[in-house]
Amino acid sequence: MSRVALKIMRVAGSDPDIALPAYETGGAAGADMRANFPDGQTVTLAPGERALIPTGLAMAIPHGFEVQVRPRSGLALKHGIALVNSPGTIDSDYRGQVGVILLNTSDQPFDVTHGMRIAQMVLAPVVQAAFDVVDTLDDTARGAGGFGSTGRG
Repeated sequence: MSRVALKIMRVAGSDPDIALPAYETGGAAGADMRANFPDGQTVTLAPGERALIPTGLAMAIPHGFEVQVRPRSGLALKHGIALVNSPGTIDSDYRGQVGVILLNTSDQPFDVTHGMRIAQMVLAPVVQAAFDVVDTLDDTARGAGGFGSTGRG
């Protein structure tokens, strides 16, 4: 795997003892991100409730890249915790604190604790499109069929 430098800064008021994003295994594509509450609090998400959870981090993402914020599968399976805008995109020109919008899809309250692993981030290359308006598009076997048109399963 290749590596790209990603500058990370702790924002004012964040807890410096909370671990930076980290890859938990050698083959991991995503680095785990943690909740970093300024006062070390716990936020309880009621069933159906969503909240913006701070990470205490800001980033200087290299031009030509984005950071994708994705759910953690264990939180989703075991507790019904999802990310509302998944994957979330952090653009290379954003310099504010990274927050993660968590949603509790279960029927039980869920505590988001200080330092908890809440999401994973993936650094990914970006290609911007050059939009070219045309009068017709080429034909394909699928054509305009969508939303289930290719069958089930």
